[in-house]
Amino acid sequence: MPRIDERQIRELRSLRFIHEASNVVLLGPPGVGKTHLSVSLAEAAIQAGFGAYYMTAHDLVTDLGRAYREGRLDRRMRVYLAPKVLIIDEMGYLPLDDLGATIFFQLVSARYERGSIILTSNKSFGDWGTIFGDPIIATAILDRLLHHSTTINIRGESYRLKDRRKVGLFTRAEDQQADRPAPFPSPEMSQNGPRRQGSTSSRKSGAALTAPGRSDNTVPL
Repeated sequence: MPRIDERQIRELRSLRFIHEASNVVLLGPPGVGKTHLSVSLAEAAIQAGFGAYYMTAHDLVTDLGRAYREGRLDRRMRVYLAPKVLIIDEMGYLPLDDLGATIFFQLVSARYERGSIILTSNKSFGDWGTIFGDPIIATAILDRLLHHSTTINIRGESYRLKDRRKVGLFTRAEDQQADRPAPFPSPEMSQNGPRRQGSTSSRKSGAALTAPGRSDNTVPL
């Protein structure tokens, strides 16, 4: 059964994090309720009169990448900057290409201390260098994302796998593997610490994007 700090959840339900324009990062293996919790917080925000917008990380980066190539990134970016709460779900299930990583950095930077992000991921922070293909840009994103934030680690067995266990679909090896804890940082270490993603197509138009860690500070043509 998923394990979570109820005190943290009660604090988030107060919506103080929205008033403070701070972020919420939900970490944990698949199937432990990260998406359900993020949507629940978004619903509470809407009921309190705040705007909220939900996107998976894949769809968000694909959408902004397309807008960039069509020369309308600034206009499309405003869609993701307008709501007080932006939910980015399933961060890290697939790696980003250079363009996707740079666009994601610009989005996080633009919302920094202006609006809240609720992000879910199945990857620990130490693995984010592989998500973005560059440890420098990953560090820059985490620096802004976590400066004002609450990180919640949800541990436990996937509710999907639990159903498989009930009907005897687990092999012995799978059962032992599922019981191993995920390698996520402890809440004490991560709370208030220092969601094919994107397109691999070449850029056709649009202003140059910049991000830390790039040798020429531009996305290659």
